[in-house]
Amino acid sequence: MKSQDIVILLKLVSLEWENQRRTQEFAPGEDPFSARGLEASLGISKTEVNASINRSIASGLALKDFDSERIKPNRRDLCNFIIYGIRFAFPGKPGRMTRGLPTAFNAPPLKRMLISAGEYIYVWPYAKGKDIGQSVEPLFKSVPGAALKDERLYEYLALVDALRLGNQRERGLASELISKRLLTK
Repeated sequence: MKSQDIVILLKLVSLEWENQRRTQEFAPGEDPFSARGLEASLGISKTEVNASINRSIASGLALKDFDSERIKPNRRDLCNFIIYGIRFAFPGKPGRMTRGLPTAFNAPPLKRMLISAGEYIYVWPYAKGKDIGQSVEPLFKSVPGAALKDERLYEYLALVDALRLGNQRERGLASELISKRLLTK
């Protein structure tokens, strides 16, 4: 597994959520579930998207839907991996002060739920960001741009960072919220 595999799987969950609320089908050639669609929305090359999907299928975190021919995240296993394994597989370590996009406890949905004891916030380094805080290496370098294009993906990735960086209390709240989002359709 590579860290971008989690980003791609969470994007697929976000797309499934959006697709369930759509009233019309996607236009021909506009399939956001395709490798080309994921490349455009995430900034991850088509080759890497395909390799990631193959790794996710091999690990059991994704399955191929034979009816639609689409790759579907195995939500229960993905949720368990994120809650119990993400901080060990891809630990978050605060770095230097930088300009960026808020993450973890300073981004939706945790921003209004937790009051920070520290004066610094966590941010993904991003030149166009308006906030200054301690840098946190995102799961993939294109995460800030992808998060700005997809509000739901931003929430998922911020919750993942809360699990990577938080203490027991913060991880407990983030676990509850990510479970609610991933396990309900």
